[in-house]
Amino acid sequence: MQPLDYCRQKTAESRSSFLSGFRFLPQAQRDAMTVLYAFCRELDDVADDCSDLGVAQAALHWWRGDLAKVFGSETPEHPVNQALKSIAPPFALPHGELAELIDGMQMDLNQVRYQTFDDLKRYCRCVAGAVGCLIARILGFSDPQTLAYADKMGLALQLTNIIRDVGEDARNGRIYLPMADLQQFDVPAAVIMQAKPDAAFAEMMTFQAARARATYREAVALLPDADRKKQKAGLIMAAIYYALLEEIERDGVQNVLRYKIAIPSPRKKRIALKTWLFGFKP
Repeated sequence: MQPLDYCRQKTAESRSSFLSGFRFLPQAQRDAMTVLYAFCRELDDVADDCSDLGVAQAALHWWRGDLAKVFGSETPEHPVNQALKSIAPPFALPHGELAELIDGMQMDLNQVRYQTFDDLKRYCRCVAGAVGCLIARILGFSDPQTLAYADKMGLALQLTNIIRDVGEDARNGRIYLPMADLQQFDVPAAVIMQAKPDAAFAEMMTFQAARARATYREAVALLPDADRKKQKAGLIMAAIYYALLEEIERDGVQNVLRYKIAIPSPRKKRIALKTWLFGFKP
């Protein structure tokens, strides 16, 4: 199997919204997005599937070494990294931003809670902001400020993921909501870990949703007009995640402890078309 075919197969196994906005792109950019997504999935699998901490640590160490070969003279061992080696030069993908994704997975192994929002933002930069910047590079830009937009939009998307996955994360022993927020709203961690939402929890989650909404607005405001057209595919992904945030709020933010909200595929396609034609205004 060719490296790109492997990446396509890896992507097909997921129902993520990640690639929903990229169907309109030229083939070379779609392929680059597919490779980037496959790289993200492989790293996620290390954090999610390795129950033994030592094994997971060793796996990430191996990924660091194989990623280094993407930017060196050696041929990487993993098919995803082999595919990365072919797309990194034409799209000027930096080693450092790809390595940040491994840093984020390392944080997932070593840390299950974050004390402040600033602490959480450092994690979000690794697992989402860096991805946003890589996507911006694949889509193309002329103004360096577009990378600031991409970083901020990555934060908005990750905050949406965190809100959606509160219950699932708790069942895996994790709380990504800042501990300072739990203290501010007088929400004991046990409320989350035991899936017993109350009025205080609902109030805190309303605050989380409002903060995520504000982050979307801040991100869009950073996008230079000169690059808005080139970055349209990324805005489609943002519009889909923003619709997910709205759906969570309509359903009742306290329900994230009980089940996981998703946007059906036909609706994703409608959002994608609407955003492609008319843009995204959160």
